[in-house]
Amino acid sequence: MKPINAGLLGIGTVGGGTWTVLARNQEEIARRAGREIRIDIVADKDLERARKLTAGKARVTADAYAVVRDPAVDIVIELIGGTTLAKDLVLAAIENGKHVITANKALLALHGNEIFAAAQKKGVMVAFEAAVAGGIPIIKALREGLTANRIEWIAGIINGTSNFILSEMRSRGASFDVVLKEAQAKGYAESDPTFDIEGIDAAHKLTIMSAIAFGIPMQFGKAYTEGIKALTAKDIAYAEQLGYRIKLLGITRRAKDGIELRVHPTLIPAKRLIANVEGVMNAILVKGDAVGATLYYGAGAGAEATASAVVADLVDVTRMHTADPEHRVPHLAFQPDQLHDTPILPMGKVETACYLRLAVYDRPGVMADVTRILADLSISIGAMLQKEASEGEDVVDVVILTHRSVEENINQAIVKIEALPTIAGKVVRIRLEELN
Repeated sequence: MKPINAGLLGIGTVGGGTWTVLARNQEEIARRAGREIRIDIVADKDLERARKLTAGKARVTADAYAVVRDPAVDIVIELIGGTTLAKDLVLAAIENGKHVITANKALLALHGNEIFAAAQKKGVMVAFEAAVAGGIPIIKALREGLTANRIEWIAGIINGTSNFILSEMRSRGASFDVVLKEAQAKGYAESDPTFDIEGIDAAHKLTIMSAIAFGIPMQFGKAYTEGIKALTAKDIAYAEQLGYRIKLLGITRRAKDGIELRVHPTLIPAKRLIANVEGVMNAILVKGDAVGATLYYGAGAGAEATASAVVADLVDVTRMHTADPEHRVPHLAFQPDQLHDTPILPMGKVETACYLRLAVYDRPGVMADVTRILADLSISIGAMLQKEASEGEDVVDVVILTHRSVEENINQAIVKIEALPTIAGKVVRIRLEELN
């Protein structure tokens, strides 16, 4: 049978890994796919590196548009990143009747609705397993493996950089700034780590999973994002004393009035498996009504881990290449005309439990005032930890764990507590999820 020809856009870290994995496992992959898959042409600005990596086994060009227009190319693999040129190239590939494979989570979170509509119109596939959690096959699990389930919620550690930083802060008691510099030195964090530490990267990935889980359009602009740079070693230590670990979680949940879509630091009971995911590893919990909770764990980044997902998509697209478009797995799991307009809940309407740390002056009646404010706003206390004042100091830390309450009530309570004359400074609030 005639081989499937792929055109590769970008042969950097992931592109190089894809070339290597495909070449190394070519025979096994062909047995799985039913025909040979080969990268026929590579586009990269660094022609010398591209020629060195491909060793004369593929055509090399600096013109990415030449690849998406090449009549010999069946599948375009987009691994250049970004959301401008990448978008234009992907849409051009689709317009030219090419199937597309991408690892570009930002592109899909921001422009996925347009891209999938264009692909549906042209009868081609867009595969994106590598866009979420690297080598973990979470997209396939959500789109196919769990298709019998009504998905109730997803909670995931989906950014390795942030997880490495929090793991090191917990194990060593080090500050955020110190560990960030170490992460950059090890290559785990970019020189500009904003997307990772502010939760934006995780929100891109969560937006994609939420759309697949609940059959809604991509709505990244409505995701709540809060990063980790304000976290202190003190709060991580207090959480540990109370039996919790702090992780940057992406959470999407089916609620009564809409869909929750949020990324923020979260206390998780230390006994949960996901709370014990350390370093740069990723893990995703998915709760379905039939199967219960399922956990997916593995490398969320890296050349060959991500290439594993890219090549898996190559095999899937090759298998389905000749299938009737109406009988392929839909891009977002649900048939395109069956997507719902269920709203994304504003963060103020979300119900969460919370960790609150107060710096209080050591005076009689302080906690009575605090508990009165909480009670007036229907916020009940689950646990409390009060530290002893050091000799010569007049301010002590008090940590309160609340039961689940509407976020806007928590916000009001924080404002009122901070206005008390017995409170020194701002209240630290970190959300809490039991994940049971």
